[in-house]
Amino acid sequence: MASPKVDRETPPEGGEAGWRRSRVAPSLEDVYRSVEVGGGSFFRKLLAFAGPGYLVAVGYMDPGNWATDLAGGSRFGYTLLSIVLLSNLIAVLLQGLASKLGIVTGRDLAQACRDHFSRPVTIGLWILSEIAIAACDLAEVIGSAIALNLLFHLPVAIGVLVTGFDVLILLSLQHRGVRVLEALVVVLIASVALCFLFELILARPDIGEMARGFVPTPALLHDRAMLYIAIGILGATVMPHNLYLHSSIVQTRKYKETAAGRREAVTFAFVDSTIALSFAFFINAAILITAAATFHRTGHAQVAEIQDAHKLLTPLLGGGASTAFALALLASGQNSTLTGTLAGQIVMEGFLNFRIRPWMRRLITRLIAIVPAAVVAILYGESGTAKLLILSQVILSLQLSFAVFPLVAFTSDRAKMGAFVNPAWLKVLAWSAAIVIAGLNAFLLVQIATGRGV
Repeated sequence: MASPKVDRETPPEGGEAGWRRSRVAPSLEDVYRSVEVGGGSFFRKLLAFAGPGYLVAVGYMDPGNWATDLAGGSRFGYTLLSIVLLSNLIAVLLQGLASKLGIVTGRDLAQACRDHFSRPVTIGLWILSEIAIAACDLAEVIGSAIALNLLFHLPVAIGVLVTGFDVLILLSLQHRGVRVLEALVVVLIASVALCFLFELILARPDIGEMARGFVPTPALLHDRAMLYIAIGILGATVMPHNLYLHSSIVQTRKYKETAAGRREAVTFAFVDSTIALSFAFFINAAILITAAATFHRTGHAQVAEIQDAHKLLTPLLGGGASTAFALALLASGQNSTLTGTLAGQIVMEGFLNFRIRPWMRRLITRLIAIVPAAVVAILYGESGTAKLLILSQVILSLQLSFAVFPLVAFTSDRAKMGAFVNPAWLKVLAWSAAIVIAGLNAFLLVQIATGRGV
């Protein structure tokens, strides 16, 4: 593979005057512009651009989302499917903006923040993003360790150590090219989807009730417990590190450096992420539907922990269901650790313009997650790791707006985006989503801090 181009001019149609610097070095330099897109039919081009969206989508089906989906389905049946759908639509919007920022400006979101904000603000945003990545990685480590415990009865503390280092082996595949890594992610996503398709067949959900669940109900505004869980589903869905990741990983495609080439790349990147996020939507919805059809229907309304759900699946649906559940959890955890460590490399290079060897950066990321997970597992066992999993989602909620607001601001600024600036309708939609996310996350955090969460 030819050496990647290190310096890149900001395209004139991207609003060069709006940025402090006119040249930036790409993040993930070893795979930058390494995938040829070429010409041909729409389908051929779509295949060439397909991949980055799936790396992003795994963050929307990680173990940190399972608890809220399980709690929503077991307690309120199919009612909160409308919130799962709304969460996915917001994810499609924000990831589309992230990919557009990367393609049009040649900057990932971290680099854009470094170019726009003062040094102290940039350092602050970097610290917050590192905390968010560590929290997300913590959830993946715990989720994978729980899966190993369910499948092989491996103590959670040992599972934390095992799953903490296996991602280093998987990420070593990156030197073979980003397409190999993307193919592995797609296989793992397909594995999770097939496991939950099997769960749905066994659970035999009520199709009519399920369809009605996608329609928002006024009860959301009146039932305190339902509102709390709905905010948990919505607030923990969009992961801040995915916005940094997507704005960088789309630059692995070697699209034409013209206005028409960038416009085509923006379109195909949006289609790619929308299709990929549809798989994430299916999996999140399937978790909630399985919980509704299995637990809510049989009177088990307080299932919120992954271990409890696994134990109940065997007597209610049979051993095959619980095995498929654990396998899906393991694949989900492994997938998310891959993308989380890549995001860690991107934010360090983007915010600080500081580069270390990728394997060292990944090792640091894993150790930050392993140490607290191992300590809690040893001292408090499974119940402690379950609480730590919830805490990781609270931390992610707190960090989210610090990524969303700069993203919406940058893509809505004509001086920075030029002809690719968000149109008026998209600005209204994007700012509304950003404000709603910030408000709901703030409400959720206040409820938890004051001990009024349900």
